[in-house]
Formats: sequence, C-alpha cells, structure tokens
Amino acid sequence: MKSGLIAPNFDNSLPTSIALRQQLYEYQQQRKKAKKQGKELSKEQKSFPRQTYIRFIDDSFTQVVNADHTIQWRLLDFFSNHFSVTAQSNVLNVLAPTLEREAIAPNLFGNFEDLLVAVVKHPAMLLYLNNERSFGPNSKMGKRGKGLNENLAREILELHTLGVNGGYTQQDVIELAKGITGWSIAYPAKEPDKGFVFREKGHEPGSRKLLSRTYKKGGVEQGELMLKDIAQHASTRHFICKKLASHFVSDNPPKSLLDKLEVTWQKTNGNIKQVMTTLIDAEESWSASLQKYKTPRDFVLSSMRLLPNNKYKGRQVQQVLKQLGQAPFKAGSPAGFADTEADWMGANAVMTRIDLAMNVASRFKANAEQLLATALSNTVSELTYLSVVRAESRKQATAMLLLSPEFQRR
Repeated sequence: MKSGLIAPNFDNSLPTSIALRQQLYEYQQQRKKAKKQGKELSKEQKSFPRQTYIRFIDDSFTQVVNADHTIQWRLLDFFSNHFSVTAQSNVLNVLAPTLEREAIAPNLFGNFEDLLVAVVKHPAMLLYLNNERSFGPNSKMGKRGKGLNENLAREILELHTLGVNGGYTQQDVIELAKGITGWSIAYPAKEPDKGFVFREKGHEPGSRKLLSRTYKKGGVEQGELMLKDIAQHASTRHFICKKLASHFVSDNPPKSLLDKLEVTWQKTNGNIKQVMTTLIDAEESWSASLQKYKTPRDFVLSSMRLLPNNKYKGRQVQQVLKQLGQAPFKAGSPAGFADTEADWMGANAVMTRIDLAMNVASRFKANAEQLLATALSNTVSELTYLSVVRAESRKQATAMLLLSPEFQRR
C-alpha cells in the first residue's frame, strides 16, 4: 500500500492556468469585438470554456481509471473537494480544474501548511471567493473607495482549517481578510506570464492579531505566516484528521484512529504522507465489512475500472455524474460535496444509480462471475453471488453486481 503514496500524474500537454488566463482574455476580447460588430462568435469559439472543462475532466478520469494505484487519486479527490471551487462561470469552468493540478497535487504528500498556502494563492481560489476584489480600508486602493471582502478568509477558517467550531471569532475573520489583502491575480494583457500577484497598494498596512497572536511583518509574508500558523493549530489538526478518517474509513471513525492520526500530525508538523501512512497501517482502518458508502464519483470510477474496454469519455462522465448529483467542480458552494451515506441515499439518487447500472451493463458483454471475483473477492455474500450467477442474462448479471450492497461500499 505504501508504494502507492506517490503524486498523481496528469497530461502535461494540457495548458496551465497562466496560459488559460491568456486564452480567456483573448476569448473575452473576441466576444466584445463580435458584440460591437453585431456578429456571433463561431461555434468553436463559443465552446472554448466548455470544451476546456471537458478536456480536463476527460484527462483526470482517464488517469484514475488506468492507474495502478488509486489511493493518491482518492486523496487528491478528497482535498479537491475540501478546497472546493465551483465552475460557475466561463472563467471558472476553465480555471477550476487547474487548482487540483497546480496547487494540490504537487503538495499532496507534503506538509498541510504548504498545501494551504498554495491553494489560497491559486487564481481559481482567489477568483472564486473574490479576493482579487478585497482591499484594506487603509490601503491606497481602500482610500479610493475599494472595500474589504471577507469571503476567502471566512472559508479558510470555517471550511479549510479550524472548522466551524474551531474557536475563531468574527474579528479573526476580519484580521485574516486584512492579512491577505493584495493577494490577487495577474492582468493577462499586462502580466501574461504570471498567475498569483501581490499588490501592495491593496494590502492593509500595519500589524494583525489572529487567534491571540500578533503579526507585525507586513507585505505578502504577513498572510503567509498567518496561514501557516492556522495550519498548525490544534483545531485544524483535529478537523482535518477527522475528515480524512471519515472519508477513507467510515462516516463515524473510531476515536482511537483519530488519536493516532493527530499524534502523527503533531509529530510531523502536519505531514500528509505520514498521516496517511498512519491511517493505512492502523488496525481500525481495516474492518471485515465494507463501511463507506460510495459517492456517485466513487461508484462511477469503480464501475469504469471494473468493466473491460470502457469507452466513456469526459463529456459522458460529466453527464452521468450530473445526473447522479456530483458533476465535477459543480458542488455549488465552498463546502464541497457531502461525503456521508445519508446524503446519497435518497430515493431519487438510488433510482438514478439503478438506471445507470442497467445502462452500463447493456454496453459491456462481460463475464459477470469473473467480474464478481475481481471486484469483491471474498467479501461477497451468498445472496449477491447467487443473484449474479443465476441472472437471466449477462446484462442483468452485470447490473446486479454493480447494484449489490458490497459493490456500493468500499
């Protein structure tokens, strides 16, 4: 298992967020020009944001389906959802998928504080939570009437680090918001080779006080130090360790497992690889029965990995996951998608899974009994085994396997 703890690999030919920002700028200029001339963009030009979004989805699913080890991909999914960015506009349709590639994946097995800083500095996160429009009240920009925006600071404290009950106050939100004023994104027309930029004219001058600690150093380092201290806070340690255990083991992980993870976190200054190694090695992580109900994404990916010669592409995967309620980068809020059984067991959700299983089964003429051995091995119950091997057709047998209680869990 430990050999699987390596960073995920993506298609390096896909453009970076910096290149995409330049392409977006050109796309927006084309739209303005066409509107001014009373013309329409070509179909290809119009589809640029959508096609870019699909290309990234197609690549990520292709990599996961064909990967020898998947634990790193599951961890990437976890943090991508933890630092959720919703593709809610043309700009974010293009940029949202780059957050996990450029900020999360390179820091996936490093220290959490480095991951946090990288995510907060990424253009997708800064744009999504409006930090490029946040200016210190006493900064040069603030004195021109530009205001403070607390969105990113609030979500950092509530969703990314301390947790809603992590002991912070509204004043802490304000102080962190001031500490990261000036954290912005490059102007493609003027700064074509940059992503994150720090704009001193927008940064609130003076010292900050966050969670009883004072930060006298100014500039971009003020915000960096604040984020690193939050990452090492006891509430962050508890919040992230519990969330990891809940995602990988069960909705209600045992306290003994949480204690082990927190001890490792504290000893290693939040080293994610060491925390994950502790989770994998822990006896509490290996129950005789499958504990975790698969999210739609888990269900679709495990089905694709199981079935031979799978030809699903990015557009089809996106549509299927949309029907199941978990379209990539479409959570609709910074809280991301829910991760517990209760959130995915509604009547409509179950019926959609049944329809999907029947559809998928009709596309692949596989030996269901062989698939059964591959997918479930010795965890299969007698009822499931008999349901599959006695099915009236291969289609029905495959559908029964995909819908079995064992395959619905991991």
